[in-house]
Amino acid sequence: MDNGNNNLYWHHPSVTVDDRRKSYDYKSCVMWFTGLSAAGKSTLANALCFQLHNMGIRSYVLDGDNIRHGLNSNLGFSPENRKENIRRIGEVAKLFVDAGMIVISAFISPYREDRNSSRNLLKEDEFIEVYVKCSITECEKRDPKGIYKKAKCGEIKEFTGISAPYEEPHNPEVILETDKIDVEACINKLLNYLHQNNYIKISSEYLTSFPEK
Repeated sequence: MDNGNNNLYWHHPSVTVDDRRKSYDYKSCVMWFTGLSAAGKSTLANALCFQLHNMGIRSYVLDGDNIRHGLNSNLGFSPENRKENIRRIGEVAKLFVDAGMIVISAFISPYREDRNSSRNLLKEDEFIEVYVKCSITECEKRDPKGIYKKAKCGEIKEFTGISAPYEEPHNPEVILETDKIDVEACINKLLNYLHQNNYIKISSEYLTSFPEK
């Protein structure tokens, strides 16, 4: 059956991602934050975006809760819906990279296969997996939305870490152990990674003033 795809054509842009990178003097990429609920993904994503903005680097946060208010408001939390949720975000993130921005994606994204599918949409050096690692015990203590308690009482079904699985990354580019180091140390680790791998340029004075902990 013809669903209309045969009538679609790819239009090549007059301004490429390489053109934008030369103009902006930094390299666009996806920083894909993954981890349990309350591990600190959104906090770190927004703190990093704030630092990059102050440095004149164009960045944008794609936050799991925010996206479910709009683009993915029709999706639930079944394995199939989680898969579609991440598929859409991967495609949106790819557009941001093409636009020359550093996009910071903060989603639980519990399945390795789905994270790898998003990675495969991009070039090898355009996807940076950031594992926001935190023990479930500490996540439960934080629990700003009270959802772990609800999940344990059976009020929330398919909840990652309680009634649904979370598959830890095997080889993430960055690991942030948020139950061991504070926000400032995490942001410094991320900035150092971006600097050392030639995504952004930071003066040695700036890096020295924020020593890694």
